[in-house]
Amino acid sequence: MKRNLDWLNQAERDLLFAKETISKGYYEWICFIAQQSAEKAIKSLFYEFNLEPWGYSISKLFEELKEKIDIPQEIIEVAKYLDKLYIPTRYPNGFSEGYPGNYYTKNDAEKAIKNAREIIIFVKKFISK
Repeated sequence: MKRNLDWLNQAERDLLFAKETISKGYYEWICFIAQQSAEKAIKSLFYEFNLEPWGYSISKLFEELKEKIDIPQEIIEVAKYLDKLYIPTRYPNGFSEGYPGNYYTKNDAEKAIKNAREIIIFVKKFISK
């Protein structure tokens, strides 16, 4: 049984949660959720092609799919931005002092949401329903 739509649907749900909770001010978590949303979207594409994804780097996962589809450099750049949000949004040792909540802003969260949306839109072009 193909699970590609399950992964894509959860990616969209995660992104909706990020958008709806941005007003609460937990910007580090919004950034992380956006990264997770994009990661789930790219993994849905692996399942579309009957491949098994491994890893958490969105840009590396896209690189693995270059033989299957043409991936614009802009999408790789968006993925690289989101990759940078995977660890430091969650762990205090990502910074010399303080904790993630001290460092992420509403602008960061909005950019993360925008970038995750771009990846979902791109992925949806290749998903059969």
